[in-house]
Amino acid sequence: MFEQIKHNMETIAGVAIYPILSLLIFFFFFVGLGLWVAFYKKDKINELSQIPLNDN
Repeated sequence: MFEQIKHNMETIAGVAIYPILSLLIFFFFFVGLGLWVAFYKKDKINELSQIPLNDN
């Protein structure tokens, strides 16, 4: 079964670009997410972390 899928994928023109694009999207998303977390304001993080503990 895998051989049939592999054969079909090899016959599509330009199919090699899809793994590269998916890797780039994955990489840039997580780099962006990491930068967002690194530069997020610490006082805002503390404020948000106290929300579950508030009674009101």
